[in-house]
Amino acid sequence: MLVIKGLTKYFAKNTPHEVLAINNFNLRVKKGDFITIIGSNGAGKSTLLNLIAGALQPDQGEIRLDGKIITYQPEYQRARWIGRVFQNPLLGTAPYMSIEENLALSLKRERRGLRLGLNKYLREYFRSKLSELELGLEKDLAKKVGLLSGGQRQAMTMMMATMFKPKILLLDEHTAALDPESSKKILKITEELVEERKGDLITLMVTHNMKQALELGNRTVMMDRGCNIFDIQGEERKKIDINYLLKQFSKLRKQEYIEDRMVLG
Repeated sequence: MLVIKGLTKYFAKNTPHEVLAINNFNLRVKKGDFITIIGSNGAGKSTLLNLIAGALQPDQGEIRLDGKIITYQPEYQRARWIGRVFQNPLLGTAPYMSIEENLALSLKRERRGLRLGLNKYLREYFRSKLSELELGLEKDLAKKVGLLSGGQRQAMTMMMATMFKPKILLLDEHTAALDPESSKKILKITEELVEERKGDLITLMVTHNMKQALELGNRTVMMDRGCNIFDIQGEERKKIDINYLLKQFSKLRKQEYIEDRMVLG
């Protein structure tokens, strides 16, 4: 279980440019939960993922994973059990290394001490996994990752983020920079990879697409000004639509939701 309690993060604290990015944020996530996180620009969605990943340190609050406090644990240590996919397909892979070399590096996170040396058994394993993506990547393991399309790189990053069996998967608008067809493909791959670890993996996915937010996963959290203002799951979530979410946002934020509808929709 992932437990976030009273998490608070300032940027430029005690200066004229001070920004309260995360404000006393609370969340309890059980294994198997796939949470979609929505909110307008500046709501704190990406900052929240950075705090969970260890890329940022909070000013207050606590993060626990399976009962262990990890609040100030460095990012490189958390990388052993946190997989992450960013919005930019250029992140998450080493462009000057081959497909097989990138996959081997990812596998090292699970099997500490594993040498990067590749052999026919490892290559067969990579071919088998890549064939599941249905993108033909298994046919040329020696190809440099920098030569792949954005969709191919993002699909490969998805695989690298899950193949070492992490406890948490963080997806930060991981389809936003892709064309519609590639985006659709990545979402399908996302569902399949998460389904493989059903009941064992915690997934948090930031998205601006409210349709995706209700169709994917089993739970939706709405953020505003660094706070968790709405949290819905299970059968109750299945009954709602985008208009209901928009009305809830306006009600909880106590102001009209015109610009943000364009941002979120």
